[in-house]
Amino acid sequence: MSDGTIVAEETAATGEVPEEAIASSANAAAATSAVSGNSVDAGGNQVEPGTADSAGPAGGGFEGGAGSEGKAPASKAGRNLPAALAVGFGLGLSLIAILLWAPKVLVGVIAVAVAVATWEVTKRLREADVLVPRIPLLVGGQAVVWLAWPLGPQGVLGAFGATALTLMVWRLFDHGLTATPRNYLRDTAISVFVLTWVPLLAAFAVLMLSQDDGNLRVLTFMILVVCSDVGGYVAGVLFGKHPMVPHISPKKSWEGFAGSLVFCVIGGLLTVTLLLQANSMIGVLLGAGLVLVATSGDLIESQIKRELGIKDMGTLLPGHGGIMDRLDSMLPSAFVAWLVLTALL
Repeated sequence: MSDGTIVAEETAATGEVPEEAIASSANAAAATSAVSGNSVDAGGNQVEPGTADSAGPAGGGFEGGAGSEGKAPASKAGRNLPAALAVGFGLGLSLIAILLWAPKVLVGVIAVAVAVATWEVTKRLREADVLVPRIPLLVGGQAVVWLAWPLGPQGVLGAFGATALTLMVWRLFDHGLTATPRNYLRDTAISVFVLTWVPLLAAFAVLMLSQDDGNLRVLTFMILVVCSDVGGYVAGVLFGKHPMVPHISPKKSWEGFAGSLVFCVIGGLLTVTLLLQANSMIGVLLGAGLVLVATSGDLIESQIKRELGIKDMGTLLPGHGGIMDRLDSMLPSAFVAWLVLTALL
């Protein structure tokens, strides 16, 4: 009796197709695709090359490729460019208006952004079974940001230390006094990392804002981060051929990095000279430094998302992802901008 007759009889008797038949069909389809050049999914269905379901560069991996049917087409950088530009311009104009006419309001804006970004990161971590204590991270993160304005670096350091200690104790007893903690060292270390990555680095923007001409200093730092992003995007799309770190972020190229450097150094020279009325060489140093840390910040988040198996931290900002996806390069840049401008101005 042939295999096809056996399968037909089993199907008629049970109403289900045996798994062996499904596997056989999938194998046959895979063999056919090897000749035709089409990809095959797990169910044996053919997938046209270059679609969102295909593996390899055309699909984009976690860095984002072409979307599925019904979604706006992505740019070469893997984003919905019209939505990204609209959101970027809207946020940028709003922040400029706040800095020029109501700079103290920015403290509240930073605090809200920190809270949302912390929520996004902790949500993704908990989905990966990393049990970071969310409540002390949210509350302590707000303390780190808000105490930066009246108390300066001492307030930031005190709030950070108190929150870190709270995280250690909280994670030790979060399953009760009689339970044995599981993955305590890993979860606690990652919790302190998140506290450093988001609230602590964001607090340096508040520290910068509280200085003389603080609103202009923050505006300078924000303009330079935008210069880095725009320069990297333009040069990467037009000339990008040599990946920087393909195993972390395949779309980042050395040509894009060079574009970021040129844009950021020119932007630093102009903004420090015109806005802060300071030596232009400080702007050159600041621009070069911000390119390095902004790029590093982007790569850090890319590696974290790669390890978690996600494309974005959130979905709040169309074309950008979540709040944390927009802050990844700004957070370390805030620290370096505060350090350079505080030391040299």
